[in-house]
Amino acid sequence: MNTAIPAPHAAAVDIEARIAPLREKLAAHPLYLEIRTVAELRLFMESHVFAVWDFMSLLKSLQRTLTSVTVPWVPTRFPASRRFINEIVLGEESDVYDGQPASHFEMYLAAMRQAGASTSAIDALIGHAPTGNVIFAADTPAEARAFVGDTFRIIERGTPAAQAGAFAFGREDLIPAMFRALVRDLNRELSGRLDRFVWYLERHIEVDGEDHGPLSLGLVADLCGDSHERWEEAAKAAESALRSRIALWDGILARIEKHRAAGR
Repeated sequence: MNTAIPAPHAAAVDIEARIAPLREKLAAHPLYLEIRTVAELRLFMESHVFAVWDFMSLLKSLQRTLTSVTVPWVPTRFPASRRFINEIVLGEESDVYDGQPASHFEMYLAAMRQAGASTSAIDALIGHAPTGNVIFAADTPAEARAFVGDTFRIIERGTPAAQAGAFAFGREDLIPAMFRALVRDLNRELSGRLDRFVWYLERHIEVDGEDHGPLSLGLVADLCGDSHERWEEAAKAAESALRSRIALWDGILARIEKHRAAGR
């Protein structure tokens, strides 16, 4: 049974209005219309996968803050937030595709391999992650490095309110319908070689709109309460996260244009 989600806090509505121009800029980004071939889609995936990965790192940072993950166990002082975060983790880390449990990140990797995109850069990062270090391979796209750096500054230096603001307001992909339609068209041309990526895109629209989005807003409200200072931290982090995503899209677009100019 899903957790009951409270009505949006007035301060959350204010943040939504404040970041609306950035969200509109992201949703209307020219990148979506410039991806025309499967080779260009592969370039998109090879950078975007880093955002899929560090989303989980931000989520886990919040889970570590809001729940007890030590032994002996003790309850934390965030009963509503720990419920919210655990429900989100369940869906993001242990969703089900084709009858098998997997994280959305693992599903994205499977989609990349099915599409013929290279996973070497992200595989190298994952190989080093158990050491506690974020180490980039030489072939990691520059825009992906910058995006991950922005995320980890929030993880390492941000307050719980800032992390929650970045997570709830700044990490929706806001993938427009036209882009999803393009991917579906390419999938038909390729006889289903993008099936997994189509599923990933549609699944994120579903869970963000129906479940995880409202839960994350409840998380922010629980952490910020009636503190103007904490709500401001959340708002600034949301703005920063959206600007970082726009910069990621800018970098991917530049990479596609360079690829196209080279005639590859």
